[in-house]
Amino acid sequence: MAAATPKAKPQVRIKMRIKTGDTVQVISGKDKGKTGEVLRTLPYENRVMVQGINLRTRHVKPTQEGETGRIVTEEASIHASNVMLYSTTKNVASRVAIVVEKDGTKQRRLKKTGEILA
Repeated sequence: MAAATPKAKPQVRIKMRIKTGDTVQVISGKDKGKTGEVLRTLPYENRVMVQGINLRTRHVKPTQEGETGRIVTEEASIHASNVMLYSTTKNVASRVAIVVEKDGTKQRRLKKTGEILA
């Protein structure tokens, strides 16, 4: 009798209030207190990649003859719950609210400062 293979779970896209280009502040972990710009969002994993945060060092072997190996430093992803949107004008981290305008459009607004995010 053959062993049953586990069914693959369908991937679920998590709705994120953080977008590419936003300025965020890290609120927990080794880089706590640092701020940076979001380079990429990974909505299926609920993670973001932030410029200059969670740096990893990789040793790359030479691929062609005559090429030398090198050490590459690059950003790794960080969980979206560990970052908070950051107001560059008031220098404060804040939660975000989704505001529906009279014409039906939605906008993101920082709760502490009231600043509208583009």
